[in-house]
Amino acid sequence: MAWRCSGGSNADLIHNMERNGLINSQRVKEAMLGVDRAHYAPSSPYEDSPQPIGHRATISAPHMHASACEALLPYLQPGSRVLDIGSGSGYLTHVFANLVGPTGTVIGVDHIQPLVSLAEENMAKSKEGRELLESGRVKFIKADGRKGWKEGAPYDAVHVGAAAAEHHKELAEQLKAPGRMFVPVESGWMQHIYYVDKKEDGTVVKERKFGVQYVPLTDAPEE
Repeated sequence: MAWRCSGGSNADLIHNMERNGLINSQRVKEAMLGVDRAHYAPSSPYEDSPQPIGHRATISAPHMHASACEALLPYLQPGSRVLDIGSGSGYLTHVFANLVGPTGTVIGVDHIQPLVSLAEENMAKSKEGRELLESGRVKFIKADGRKGWKEGAPYDAVHVGAAAAEHHKELAEQLKAPGRMFVPVESGWMQHIYYVDKKEDGTVVKERKFGVQYVPLTDAPEE
């Protein structure tokens, strides 16, 4: 259904995803309506397809952002702490911030400094985005996402926006108990989304969900 979700405006795009069953929660719908994708996608912002943002990176298709929000929603409560690895354009970081509210915190991590700067610039295009940055509710950091960001741990939710070559132990360790990670992982020539849940007793359970195609979670490209 994703191919039928593109629209002429941000509202059209979100409503089309809801109509096609890709958004099922009113909270997710409102959070995505509150972020104009045109501030983050340099071209065709309301098409339901990934868009290049430079540095061999992309902003994922809107339906993948909706899927991540729906999957993590039980852990995106007011006051939650969220780690967004491979934050890229900063779009989903902003949506997460809407979901966790004024007492929550979202940390966006990218390994390419120009993308960290781009996310900050994109978020500053709106009054709401500027307030998120100025209040410290959203922070963008340059770091190796494969190692997470221990300084802000533990996290209620971790989102990984690039395909990992393996299940990185450090990321699961930085989850709260309970907590959930949404991560694409390579398996042979395929990639699959996994939900990685840390239970209250600290047990980690990995569940493979559906096939995807993401850019890889790798070292930063050479200058």
